[in-house]
Amino acid sequence: MRARLLPLLIVLFAGVLLALGFPLAMSMAGAEQQRVVIDRIDDTSRFSALAQFVTTPPAEGEQGERRPGQPAPQDERLAVLTSELSRYHDLYGIRAGVFYRDGSAMAAAPNGWRLPKTGEGADAFAEALAGRRSHDPPQVWPWQDRRIAVASPVVRDGDVVAVVLTDSPTDQLRSRVLRSWLPLALGEAAAMALAVGAAIYLTGWVLRPVRVLDKATHDIATDQLNSRVAAVEGPPELRRLARSFNEMADHVEEVLEQQRAFVADASHQLRNPLAALLLRIELLGLELPPDNEEVKAVQAEGKRLARVLDDLLGLALAEHAQPDLRVVDAAALAAERAAAWRPVAERAGVRLETTGSAALTAWADPVALSSALDAVVDNAVKFTPGGERVTVTVRPSGERVLIEVVDCGPGLGEEELSRVGDRFWRSGRHQNVSGSGLGLSIARALLGAGGGSLEFAPNEPRGLRVTIDVPRNRPDRPA
Repeated sequence: MRARLLPLLIVLFAGVLLALGFPLAMSMAGAEQQRVVIDRIDDTSRFSALAQFVTTPPAEGEQGERRPGQPAPQDERLAVLTSELSRYHDLYGIRAGVFYRDGSAMAAAPNGWRLPKTGEGADAFAEALAGRRSHDPPQVWPWQDRRIAVASPVVRDGDVVAVVLTDSPTDQLRSRVLRSWLPLALGEAAAMALAVGAAIYLTGWVLRPVRVLDKATHDIATDQLNSRVAAVEGPPELRRLARSFNEMADHVEEVLEQQRAFVADASHQLRNPLAALLLRIELLGLELPPDNEEVKAVQAEGKRLARVLDDLLGLALAEHAQPDLRVVDAAALAAERAAAWRPVAERAGVRLETTGSAALTAWADPVALSSALDAVVDNAVKFTPGGERVTVTVRPSGERVLIEVVDCGPGLGEEELSRVGDRFWRSGRHQNVSGSGLGLSIARALLGAGGGSLEFAPNEPRGLRVTIDVPRNRPDRPA
């Protein structure tokens, strides 16, 4: 969920910042160009005023007062206009000129510059001939190498007699636009960094209760029923969900506790009547012939029922009792239990061997680990035919200790492997073998309470491989 929610928030924040930043950047670029255009308009207006005097005929009497060799005032004004245009071009690098209606130049700088035939300059000239100042030129962006043309009409007696045209380079304008965009870009980057930080914090705040809830759910699924969620963080909806989860967990724990108590009480209460019944059957069998098959069958079923009750009581106690975790020598414990079961294996014609590490410590309940080893070894010896062997191997695997019990029996199919260890389950091929179907369930419950596990896999070329997995170090918290 975090991988989906975080990019969504980042894209949303980025969209908001871009929606605010682009119009602001366009406005800043437009303001910079507007200042340039206003300056060009002022310049063309000044040149237009000078050009009016050039186009105005000499006043009456001026020619008579001029001395021989003295230039006419008209020529003086044109020289002044030409000088101003040249100095303007030299100072600012802007091409400027005054052009008659037919396009011929009255004065221009640089010398020889002519009226453009096409483009923005020609359009501005045509618009000024109509008596209007040219419209604002299109926006120039930093990546566009363009020029700005501005034209103003020269009006005499209400008629447009000439046009002042300026053609400006945009290098400085584009540089100023870029410099004005730099603080904006830095601000956008800083805002984006803050937005990403806010998105990370927000997703963490929203998903932290979900992660805690997921962990608590996993703990309960692995029989750690005392796991609960602190409903103090996150949105109100998740806090209500956490409280509902705690209520559900309390109810589930209460129901399971009642179930365990019922199983334990029922097993305990049935043992005494069953023992009395078996005693009466034995007394009754003394009055019957010693080879009476019915009495033997009833006694066998009674003993089987007694084993089932004992296993039920053991399972209830295993699921209810708290483990006594401590450092144990798993290799020595496995060797001890193998030695205890070796006489039973020899009577069945099975070789029981131990291999692997001679000393390997683990963190486990020694009673629970011994009981699990007894159940697994008993099961392996029981289903291994005579002449074959059962091997108990102890080896380290990272932060875990593995105890593998491998037999050479008939093994289990894929579907049977998925069910082995379930309560009261027994393979249909092994119904003639004595047992209640609870031994491996008890072993799994005992190991799970201490952070261990019990796994089943086929052995090559035949048989079953049962792996007891316990931690080498103390668990982070008790199971």
